[in-house]
Amino acid sequence: MSSCCCSSRDRISDLPDEILGKILSLVPTKVAVSTSVLSKRWTMNNNNNLLALVDTLSFDESMVVYPNEEAVSGSSDRFLEFLDKTLRNCPTKTIKKFSLSHRGGRFTKSPAVYGWILSAMEEEGGLLEEVHLECTRVEVSLERKLLRSNTLVKLTLSREYCLEVDRVFLPALKSLSLLTVGGLDYNNYRRLIKGCPLLEELFITDIGADAVDPYPPCCTASVKSASIKRLVVSVDMPYGGPRNEHSFRDLHYQSYVKAPSLVYLDYSSHVFMNYRFLDLDSLAEVRLNLKLWDHHKPIYGDVTNLAAGISNITTLHLSPDSLEAFHFCCKSMPVFKNLLNLSIQSNKKKGWQVMPLLLNSCPNLHTLVFKGLVHRVTDKCGDACACTPNNKHNKKMKKKKKSKVISCLWTCPVKVLEIVEYGGSFQELKQMRHFLGKLECLETVRVGGIDAGNTIVLRANLLSLPIVSSYCNNIHFI
Repeated sequence: MSSCCCSSRDRISDLPDEILGKILSLVPTKVAVSTSVLSKRWTMNNNNNLLALVDTLSFDESMVVYPNEEAVSGSSDRFLEFLDKTLRNCPTKTIKKFSLSHRGGRFTKSPAVYGWILSAMEEEGGLLEEVHLECTRVEVSLERKLLRSNTLVKLTLSREYCLEVDRVFLPALKSLSLLTVGGLDYNNYRRLIKGCPLLEELFITDIGADAVDPYPPCCTASVKSASIKRLVVSVDMPYGGPRNEHSFRDLHYQSYVKAPSLVYLDYSSHVFMNYRFLDLDSLAEVRLNLKLWDHHKPIYGDVTNLAAGISNITTLHLSPDSLEAFHFCCKSMPVFKNLLNLSIQSNKKKGWQVMPLLLNSCPNLHTLVFKGLVHRVTDKCGDACACTPNNKHNKKMKKKKKSKVISCLWTCPVKVLEIVEYGGSFQELKQMRHFLGKLECLETVRVGGIDAGNTIVLRANLLSLPIVSSYCNNIHFI
């Protein structure tokens, strides 16, 4: 044991080149380069370059700790100098994955940096499959008459990139992420999408906070592709207000999606005035987070065409904001004849006013999931919930209860009711009593998220509730 501990033998030098290359590929490249002190064979020089065995390069300036803000600029240049020198020792043919995140600096346009990346993409017989680029401060201009790669499968552009291309040819690309790319205009965006004939996944975001000089959403406002199957859109550009009303009409007028192969859609945005969601017959699952504008009266936006465009789906997830958007901004609710699964996320500040109309529009609904039951109490939730607002209107309604109104829950065909994040408050227990007493087709009830400290009491309260459905005789706790 002691002889083993005291041995000065260089065990790293005994490892096969393939294993050394795998080890280097698993750590950030800056760390990999710094480990050259561990072994003579770990040294990167022209005669013995272990980076030739690496298949992954990862450079991240955020891992560098600067003493103060003033030191960032010069240090960013030194980071890019290190990147420049390292890439000179890296062959382009062996790399499968390349990642770069930096602030930018005077070396941003260095041929040895972005020239190396583009050369690796275009390398004949190369292996490059993934490229992920992020620049957070200084704009990077990527100009190319022909942007091409026969091997690239995943591409990410994030933040300060200005893409200028005449043509794009990425025949193997299946996943594209455009994350708030400030210098990407509509024409170059369209060339990029058209140049990816096998694209299956598209992730696009437009997030901005420049209320002084607002610009319209680019990538997120228009998506047209015959091949994409999965689309994730996030728009967060809350410009406007009492003194800047033009931003609503000019910058958020229309959202356009035409994707005949689309199967999954995750869409998050403030409400646009109009939607054109076309040729979505293959669409099966949708997640919506539609937000109303805080400072705009009357309420701005119309989601009627959006609802109609997704009416053939089988699964729908709605955020608390989406419930209010459907209530205030949907002129006519379509019939979701194929909808089998509906998931509702609740928030104590958002109401359920649209719930009766929504449930009546789902004639074949099988599973109803609630992520929380606490919501804002209103007098317009109808018979979908057990709200009892304390106001004069509610008292008048109680006096008029001579004729019995058919509840939307009595006619709801739901067979599975699932409650996630059940807290056991009086309002939640009351809501559960309402559901169990009116959903006549229920077969299965599942409740999860109960606090471990109150498990016995909360479970006992739920199990004591009467269940109107003859097909359901118990509650399952998950």
